[in-house]
Amino acid sequence: MNSIQALLISAIGVFFYVLEILIFVRILFSWLPFGVGYNSIGRLLYQLTEPILGPVRNMVDKSPLGGGMGLDFSPIFALILMRLVQTLLVAAIRMF
Repeated sequence: MNSIQALLISAIGVFFYVLEILIFVRILFSWLPFGVGYNSIGRLLYQLTEPILGPVRNMVDKSPLGGGMGLDFSPIFALILMRLVQTLLVAAIRMF
């Protein structure tokens, strides 16, 4: 593996790690009375994570798992999908 591949793999790892942390912080904020959308940090978290969580939430709502469960499982599914995408990207980089 050359240095460019190592740099790309590291950058991908950092990118997905930061996204995971942002999703976990958004989950924590959603449990607080001043949660997501009520302050500038919450709005920023929403803006950074909603492009990932929104489509996943729509897919979950359309699936047999969604619709009226009362709990939003989209962060769990998003984290699983993100890990899958990260693994596929790293494997593709290592092939070249």
